[in-house]
Amino acid sequence: FFLAVDLKVESLEDRHSLHYVYTALSKPVSAPGIYEFTAMGLLDNKKIDYYNSRDKVKIPEQDWMKEKLPAEYWNQGTQSRKSKEQWFKVNLNILMERMRHNNSDIHVLMWRHGCEVITRPDGSLKFERGVDEYSYDGEDFLSFDVDSWQWVAPVPEALPTKRKWDGVPTLNQYTKGYLETECVRLLGDFRSYRDEKENQTGYPPKINLFAKDGQSSDTLKLTCMATGLYSKNTEISILKSGWSVAKGYPHDFLPNDDGTYQIRLSVDAKKSEIDDYGCEVNHRDQKTTLVAQWPKGVTTLPGYAFQFTTGTPWNEIPDGILSTKTPSSTGLCVPYVRLALGLVAMLVAILGVIWVKKQIHNEIVTN
Repeated sequence: FFLAVDLKVESLEDRHSLHYVYTALSKPVSAPGIYEFTAMGLLDNKKIDYYNSRDKVKIPEQDWMKEKLPAEYWNQGTQSRKSKEQWFKVNLNILMERMRHNNSDIHVLMWRHGCEVITRPDGSLKFERGVDEYSYDGEDFLSFDVDSWQWVAPVPEALPTKRKWDGVPTLNQYTKGYLETECVRLLGDFRSYRDEKENQTGYPPKINLFAKDGQSSDTLKLTCMATGLYSKNTEISILKSGWSVAKGYPHDFLPNDDGTYQIRLSVDAKKSEIDDYGCEVNHRDQKTTLVAQWPKGVTTLPGYAFQFTTGTPWNEIPDGILSTKTPSSTGLCVPYVRLALGLVAMLVAILGVIWVKKQIHNEIVTN
């Protein structure tokens, strides 16, 4: 006979992005925090720098940006943002005339550009996608096609701009080069600064295990919550005897108040099989995997925390209760290590905080 097994291997591609977003309004708005012109940088969708038309200064939004980049970087960035503010003011007026719009209503011109990359196994970055696009009043207006080196005009009013910009080959060549090369370089530099800072001083992520009555008298609902995650570049799975029975995905992550993320996974399990279940969290930015297992014989568990920490060698952590390891280079789930005998006594002995973290040393680039 044949046993059919459906094996689904999820991609473990390590994706990152760097985008800059500029927004210009046609006239002032009397609302707090809303300015005629704003600009911001986003690394993995988190704000890293900011500029507005009131303060007229480009400022860091992350401590590591302030620490790693010299004053000259911020001075030049301020001048660049001031120039773009004037460019937007002039071109928004031109666009309003082209659209036959007056200043009785508020009109909005936005520009977003940047790149998305995949991290190769050797740590280098592979360009995946470039974005350079404009929108007017929330509708697509103009975008750059990296493959054809041409601008795409989805509306007739954008055709004059398309013809003008396509008529300057060096402009399109520069745009393509920035997206595929310079943006990728900046993204890599910023990631290294961020990861170094987080590995030195960041609060460690942790796993919380919960158990409560299930749908029937012989089952429990097991929940694993990972929180304090610096990015969504994290994989979480509930395992049974080492095999994944539930997996978390990027859309399952929720934001915490401190800018980190959390994610929860739940499964129903037979009480007699409780010690077969564990939770595995692969925090790829920290190059660390954490594995925790539900205690044998538990009937309810209001909350039991395991934590990524620093200062304790991985080989000193009791085997089977909490283990850390380097993520598999093949991207497949690392086999789960079951609890040894005497788990309950060991759990009582190690209640508390255990620190495990690997510091990443990256070359500092000051450009």
